[in-house]
Amino acid sequence: MVLALPFPLLLLMLNLIATWFMVGLIWVIQVVHYAMFDGVGTEGFIAYQKRHQFLITFVVGPPMLLEAVSSVLLFWYPPPGVSIATVVAGIVLLALIWLSTAVLQVPCHTKLLDGFEVAVHRRLVRSNWIRTLAWTARGAVVIWMLWQTLLTNAGA
Repeated sequence: MVLALPFPLLLLMLNLIATWFMVGLIWVIQVVHYAMFDGVGTEGFIAYQKRHQFLITFVVGPPMLLEAVSSVLLFWYPPPGVSIATVVAGIVLLALIWLSTAVLQVPCHTKLLDGFEVAVHRRLVRSNWIRTLAWTARGAVVIWMLWQTLLTNAGA
């Protein structure tokens, strides 16, 4: 038997998967990956940073795009029981994440392409808490959307 989800529920499920993938990933990056940058050593750091920037794009790019597209589409196609305010809260958090990435983390990564600098590394780790906490909050918002949908469908 093939289960055909209505479009708004499919969007919610895609959003949930992409968001929670990113929640897990950002915590690993914050607590493990970025914390280990200072152990690479100055001699090999530039090559390490170039490789990191190239490879991480393949890991974060698709889920970030899926999350963004499905978040915006949820505004026009909210699942039953999901308030527009909840969808907007998720979009605002996503905008904060993307803005932080563009304005804070990308410039740090770009500067680190010149070589490891303690102050830049520290700025990267500290500023990345914005994304870590915003993605965690987004994860809670998406769970809340799922909860609203389940409650609505349970009453149907």
